[in-house]
Amino acid sequence: MIEWSDDGILLSARPHGESSAVVVLLTESHGRHAGLVRGALGRKARGLYEPGNRLRATWRARLAEHLGGFTCELLANTAAALLDEPARLAALSSAAAVCDRALPEREPHPGAYQGLLALIAALDGEHWAEAYVAWEVALLADLGFGLDLASCAAGGDNDQLAYVSSRTGRAVSLAAAEPYKDRLLALPGFLIGRGAGGPAEVAQGLALTGYFLQRQVFGPQERPLPPARQRLAERFPLPATA
Repeated sequence: MIEWSDDGILLSARPHGESSAVVVLLTESHGRHAGLVRGALGRKARGLYEPGNRLRATWRARLAEHLGGFTCELLANTAAALLDEPARLAALSSAAAVCDRALPEREPHPGAYQGLLALIAALDGEHWAEAYVAWEVALLADLGFGLDLASCAAGGDNDQLAYVSSRTGRAVSLAAAEPYKDRLLALPGFLIGRGAGGPAEVAQGLALTGYFLQRQVFGPQERPLPPARQRLAERFPLPATA
């Protein structure tokens, strides 16, 4: 029998039989890991297995390659704390779904785990939406697809960075972008320390990270962005252009 215990954040719970579920956690030391939880959908466990909740989990299996089973205890009911904040709850659901689809199974990603913990804490703050966009930028980097937002790819003025190349993921200045800016992605100022953001910049940020998540992560899987991520983006529509 193989057994380990770890702290984790619940990413998804897929029904299995009448009352059990296959639960997927992002754990601190064991990465994204699935296991069967008997009675997860029963009355006694109601509200426990919601995306974003923090759990202390013990996994057991006869062989390492088996699905195995989890027994869990609740550390923090994050989802319940956001029930009266539907937009913030949508961000939590989106983050859980993105991690569930993007991270490789059973591969430690301590940076992704700590980043998701930090995002959960930031959901209590005023600039939670900006924190969500910054979290996706960090997740792309953790997966090996980091954006270079520090300097102009075309040698332009680094104080006037305003776009990102859809081909290279590198920032481009206003002047350097002028001939082909219609083919570039907007770079929201809050991602490079200019201003506090706001709904319009959050919309630009979600479009930016969504583009690279789709191209680099979900496209190769022949999957679209997770529905929860799409619903979050719908809350921040891009401003109309003239």
